[in-house]
Amino acid sequence: MFPLCPLLLTLALAAVPGVRGACPASADLKNANGTRTCAKLYDKSDPYYENCCAGAVLSLESGADLPYLPWDWTNVISSIVVGQRCELTVWSRRGKEGKSRKFSAGSYPRLEEYRRGLFGDWSNAISSVYCRCPPAGPTTQTPEPLTQTERLRSSFRGPPSPPCPLSQAHAPWISQIQF
Repeated sequence: MFPLCPLLLTLALAAVPGVRGACPASADLKNANGTRTCAKLYDKSDPYYENCCAGAVLSLESGADLPYLPWDWTNVISSIVVGQRCELTVWSRRGKEGKSRKFSAGSYPRLEEYRRGLFGDWSNAISSVYCRCPPAGPTTQTPEPLTQTERLRSSFRGPPSPPCPLSQAHAPWISQIQF
């Protein structure tokens, strides 16, 4: 019976709302006009997850490239939420220099939990960002399947044959052969 206790406790914590923190879900990152937001950066985090993703918010659209964050956002970001199918790349120094890390879609309420080198973490250490999302529409068209005849023709095609050394002058009967 005792081995079930940790499992039940884990399931109970997963079912309790707010365990993920106050951070929005990555699917909820949308502007008022319905367009999607690539990422939201927050300047506050807390040891208690329900108090994370608070304070000032910096919203990034897809394609946002900020090698030099505004002075009031440099080295103050403590929580991140990245939109669905998006990716946020951060750097520890201005001008996209220093250590870097990519954050995929999801919530990162406490950047203290993500290592930056041997002794540091990513909380209050972000100086440059780049956020990208793939286009919302269909990206590629799938080719139509080949018919059985086309598959057979393509399987029998080998390397191109060299030109025939015989010409019409040498063998006029070659033009009469039907293939």
